[in-house]
Amino acid sequence: MSGAAWGDLGTRLATGAGLVAVGAAGIWAGGHAFHALVAVVSGLMIWELGGMLDRRPAVRRGLGAAAGVAVLAAIYLPPGLALPVLLAPALLGFGIIARDRALCMGYTALVCLAGFGMMGVRDDFGALWMLWLVAVVVASDVAGYFAGRALGGPKFWPRISPKKTWSGTVAGWIGGGAVGAGFAGATGAGAGLIGVSVAVAMAAQMGDVAESAMKRHLGVKDSSALLPGHGGLLDRFDGMLGAALLVLIAEQVVRFPPGAAT
Repeated sequence: MSGAAWGDLGTRLATGAGLVAVGAAGIWAGGHAFHALVAVVSGLMIWELGGMLDRRPAVRRGLGAAAGVAVLAAIYLPPGLALPVLLAPALLGFGIIARDRALCMGYTALVCLAGFGMMGVRDDFGALWMLWLVAVVVASDVAGYFAGRALGGPKFWPRISPKKTWSGTVAGWIGGGAVGAGFAGATGAGAGLIGVSVAVAMAAQMGDVAESAMKRHLGVKDSSALLPGHGGLLDRFDGMLGAALLVLIAEQVVRFPPGAAT
């Protein structure tokens, strides 16, 4: 095993620990503090997206600010009014961005809806189920990282994400399922929570791959340099975007919390 494969581990762990501390504090506090945290992170992600698509600083700042304000405002509005507010930054981006307008519109909508979904999980179902969502995404990412580095094997999609392997992908599913099993045992939820957790892990991986494909298309390595060892917030939270969007959709068609006993 080459030492280079683990060369960034210390930096990644230190940055990850800081993210965990901030995220845990926000989840614990809930309410306005959590709303503000999600809104700031959402705005910064769109700021990063704007930077990859347009060289004009004013466009980048304006689009990021619009997304952050929209996400924060939407959670205090009735659902019927929240939806157009959440989609407004996507249409703004389509109108002002310099290149790849459809990509900007779609990804901006994804970020805003995912941010709204995360706030909804915390507000409607409590800190425990928000922690479940985060734990599934983190377990999938960590299990995939270590299994992929240790086991190697066939690549998942080498043209888009050269480091991702099938061994890491499957390990991510197992990690998500293990978190689901743990929460099912602790909360009395049914075994269905395991399946939902695996699906959330898959959605997180889809978010990761989608962001990798976007960066490959745009010819950039990282969305920004905000997070040492991780690149930008889009690089770090791409999986959470996919997971949160899945939960936002799933709770409309299945009872939530997932797998909870009747």
